[in-house]
Amino acid sequence: MSNPANERELPPSRHRRRSKRALTVACAAVAVVAVAVTAAGVSLADDRSEPTRDVLVAGKAAAVSTAPAPVSSSAAPRATPKSASPKPVKTTAATTTAAAPAPRGGWVPVDRVAWQKQLDAYKARKVDPVPAGVGDLPEFRADCQYSHRRADDPIVFPGLAGASHMHSFVGNKAVDADTTAGDLMKFTATTCKPVLDHSAYWVPTLYDNATKKPVETTGFRVYYRSLRKKSSDVKPMPNGLRMIAGDAKKKVPTPRGAQGQFYCAFYGPGDLDGVARSTNGNWPICGTPATLHFMMQFPDCWDGKNLDSPNHKDHVTYGGEQGCPASHPVRIPAITFDIQYGAKGTKAGYYLSSDPQGKSASSMHGDAFVMWDADAMNKRTKNCIAERKTCDNNGYYR
Repeated sequence: MSNPANERELPPSRHRRRSKRALTVACAAVAVVAVAVTAAGVSLADDRSEPTRDVLVAGKAAAVSTAPAPVSSSAAPRATPKSASPKPVKTTAATTTAAAPAPRGGWVPVDRVAWQKQLDAYKARKVDPVPAGVGDLPEFRADCQYSHRRADDPIVFPGLAGASHMHSFVGNKAVDADTTAGDLMKFTATTCKPVLDHSAYWVPTLYDNATKKPVETTGFRVYYRSLRKKSSDVKPMPNGLRMIAGDAKKKVPTPRGAQGQFYCAFYGPGDLDGVARSTNGNWPICGTPATLHFMMQFPDCWDGKNLDSPNHKDHVTYGGEQGCPASHPVRIPAITFDIQYGAKGTKAGYYLSSDPQGKSASSMHGDAFVMWDADAMNKRTKNCIAERKTCDNNGYYR
């Protein structure tokens, strides 16, 4: 959690109220997680004063990097060049509920040679000098902006264009249904900072229930952090790792106080659950000047063998203070999505592309297809997480 003594002092206009809340989620090997989040907007990259909020447990200038890095995946990039600018997708009510064929895919073994090379480089790397005033939150991050929208999912429906419900993508600009791990390193234009993060992140598209128009993210912060009191055992993430948090098939009401709901983030006093609710009770209506946010937490233990699994979850799991289970012995940085929407809430409410009928928030979920410059991942994991120092997009945070 945030330690005020180690936070950057903010001018009075940026002070905000702190609030804490814990969320208990029942699933195998799940720990109660309380995570500091950016209440005033995840696009504010230099703001460290943050409240805490429930976390869903699984439950445009873009620079192009050409630096080579090992790709820990058996998937090779496609030989045919493709544009970094995605093809436009017509967004109608029909496209949000496209019929989905049975998913393909299975176990994807890690490239052992590339992974060992990355580990060797990590062990050999020295810790960089720590400037005075650096905080003690063990994390680094990428701040991303909305990139494009497609009814594609290269993790769940690889190679099947249009097979998924509509997704909103941030990060790597070239992502479509055919994207492989090699493509992420080959086509590296991104909406994230740092540009050394070539990963793709996506969530189901949010729609305004009254207008049926999409409501896109206005800020998307991806934290890589340690959730535990000790983090010396954390290893860098292997390139090509795929993960999903949340459940697209979960369709239950999300009234005030429910787990896995959207919440209101704000400066000053306010109600995280909204000053009112939508007519169906599933969506908060935020007081001025709050806007809708959502957070979700990904697993922090990996089996050390596979970059993906048939259900896209079995190769990773959640650990605890005592460590990772024997089945998933490799502790990795825990990804957290902190998502901001440019909306305040309405009586008509919203719906997700994953549940246009039920119009609840319970089907909210996220996908992460990890691909970093390997040295950048190693450096941040050692300096920021293993050494328990607070880092922002570019390194140590002061």
